[in-house]
Amino acid sequence: MKTPVQLKKPYGAGSFSRIRNARYLGWEDAFDVEFEDGLCFLEPHRAIRRANHISAGAVPVCVEVDRGLGSHFRVVYDTREVAEVSWSFVRELPPAKVRARTVRRPSSREGARAATLVRPE
Repeated sequence: MKTPVQLKKPYGAGSFSRIRNARYLGWEDAFDVEFEDGLCFLEPHRAIRRANHISAGAVPVCVEVDRGLGSHFRVVYDTREVAEVSWSFVRELPPAKVRARTVRRPSSREGARAATLVRPE
């Protein structure tokens, strides 16, 4: 179902709210993340796995929310791999890909010719 309001904000525009609870839902293969301001997000496991370079066969064993800061949660896998997920990863959209500008550099011939033309006398 498509909602008329985009709950995930653009990259860098999200407002901080402490994470209240995070849990792994095996039947959804996703993490349910609840924030103190009442918003809840269902974050796909593959996105977290890809962002933290976790192996494909790893199974989540433990999900821990940082109670001191409330800014992230950790996922411990059976392969002893650990994924740390920030509040902004859940509440914000990923940054837009920026196209690299191509800078034309002179070829070795052009550079040599330019160097000979500018040579002081």
